[in-house]
Amino acid sequence: MISREKPKPKEIKKQRPIYLDANLQVIFGVTLMAVLGVSSITPAFPVIIKDLNISTQSIGLLITVFTLPGIFLTPVMGALADRFGRKRILIPSMMLFGVAGGACALAHDFSLLLVLRFFQGVGAASLGSLNVTIIGDLYSDNERTEAMGYNASVLSVGTAVYPAVGGVLAVMGWHYPFLLPLVAVPLGILVLFSLKNPEPRNSQDLKKYLRNAWKSIRKRQVVVLLIASSATFIILYGSYLTYIPILMGHSFNASPLIIGLIMSAMSLTTAVISSQLGKLAKTYSKKTLIGVAYILYGLALVIYPFVPNLWLLLIPTVIFGIAHGMNIPSIQTLLAELAPMEYRAAFMSVNGMVLRLGQTLGPVLMGMIFAVWGIEGAFFAGAGFSFAAFFLMLF
Repeated sequence: MISREKPKPKEIKKQRPIYLDANLQVIFGVTLMAVLGVSSITPAFPVIIKDLNISTQSIGLLITVFTLPGIFLTPVMGALADRFGRKRILIPSMMLFGVAGGACALAHDFSLLLVLRFFQGVGAASLGSLNVTIIGDLYSDNERTEAMGYNASVLSVGTAVYPAVGGVLAVMGWHYPFLLPLVAVPLGILVLFSLKNPEPRNSQDLKKYLRNAWKSIRKRQVVVLLIASSATFIILYGSYLTYIPILMGHSFNASPLIIGLIMSAMSLTTAVISSQLGKLAKTYSKKTLIGVAYILYGLALVIYPFVPNLWLLLIPTVIFGIAHGMNIPSIQTLLAELAPMEYRAAFMSVNGMVLRLGQTLGPVLMGMIFAVWGIEGAFFAGAGFSFAAFFLMLF
């Protein structure tokens, strides 16, 4: 009798985690540069005021001149990236960001420092939109959602860590935090030789491209996402970043160190939740995740004025971080899905523009509300924006 061996079951090849993909790791580097320009230098502001003999009101210009070019140039850079390719825009932008930013460390005059910061802002204008554009080009379906989540997680870690790094460097002198952008120069070379991304084939003339891109962007679903995206940053910069430090300082007499520690809990929570977005998206739709995020934003902001103890503020702060971790990468993923490849950079750049608009409007709107109804009004108004965004997504 011939014995027959049972056929061995085929070995299932274990899929490599997407965060180990070399292309995505290069994009992580671009993302870390995109959030470096402001958070790393703010700890040096007191020393700059003293050494350059400027007023406290003037120091904010270092942020304004850096972010201002992005409002106007981000959509232009997106259109150019669709027309001529992602790398042809991204690499020069990285180089300008790194060289102009590093040159700030050599400045001994505030006017020159502002000029260099402006040119650094020109370089930075495309970084925060082209990184997610390329993720949209490289991946599809749940892989795209996972990649957007990991990218948002890296961004959150950067925003949590950079102030500490900048503070340590500023102890040696205010010039030293401005050396950090020089990392963008070798990173730009890495993008040139290591990033393997598809490039759009766009043979349309400029007039036809702009007409078709605008036709795609003005679709109802896209407009709703852009409005929601802007509302998110009105909430973040208006209610949270502006008035949480004031609440902790005035109501609980918290030191800057304690304020920083409690607020960093939001960034760290966001990083954790964003990294799990791929798993969440397998169970819940991205629209559901965004809707839940706006409910959580509103809940956190309603809780803040009633917290009786300083360390209990960690509860609404963590809730806010959970919301942010679900919201931002989900919106970015949906926009990338709705955008044809030949217009994707334009889509993501317009989103970058409305984000900056939200950053600009948030503190102004909430400041007006604060002047009339006090700090509780600023939190409740932020909650109102959150619930309005929820109903917008719902209907």
